[in-house]
Amino acid sequence: MTDHNASETSLFEQCGYSREAIQARLERNWYEMFEGPDKIYWENDEGLGYVMDTGNHDVRTEGMSYAMMIAVQYGRKDVFDKLWGWVMKYMFMTEGLHRGYFAWSVDPSGVPNADGPAPDGEEYFAMALFLASARWGDGEGVYEYSRHARSILHTCVHQGEDGEGYPMWNPENHLIKFIPETEWTDPSYHLPHFYEVFAGRADEADRPFWAQAAKASREYLVTACHPQTGMNPEYSNYDGTPHVDERDH
Repeated sequence: MTDHNASETSLFEQCGYSREAIQARLERNWYEMFEGPDKIYWENDEGLGYVMDTGNHDVRTEGMSYAMMIAVQYGRKDVFDKLWGWVMKYMFMTEGLHRGYFAWSVDPSGVPNADGPAPDGEEYFAMALFLASARWGDGEGVYEYSRHARSILHTCVHQGEDGEGYPMWNPENHLIKFIPETEWTDPSYHLPHFYEVFAGRADEADRPFWAQAAKASREYLVTACHPQTGMNPEYSNYDGTPHVDERDH
């Protein structure tokens, strides 16, 4: 199920777990999420796959992108392609203010519940696609993984330059936004280790931007996270202070 170099020692092994116990746990986790009686993964009549947000009975970019990350790390190209195929058919927006982004909530039938994106989905999609490209190589069309990853990142940086829409990252401070229309952020969205990969794999013209984004996010997280507890606000301003929506007061 997983590729494992015999000369490598995983962190779990360093903590005292045997390779057999680790492999058994990996297999159990996959079974519970993707195959077992309480699974969250389903396939439709077209052979495309989706994961259900069981608390809200919808399909979200957050869950789909996480599932793609799991599938590529398990080496399950079949499941990865079914998930990505579903995303592109039912979540990708081709017109309007948010063209080039993904609707963050969609009914399992494929009908969108939302007409806007959530940036954590986009960044996880891009990273999963780059990992898939490195592991399996690029296919054709929707499965030309690296091309789609670069396209997502291009939109995230450049949306709105033609006068319609908004970028997902603030072009001046290089910080990710909560949603494109806002000028505040969500600490959980900040993934500087992803941005370092983007700095080497995105469109060449945008690579300096992603290098700056990695640096900016690391500096931001120091301000947003409590120095003793490591806890952070649910939402915050760019300076790390908690963001309070004036409509709540």
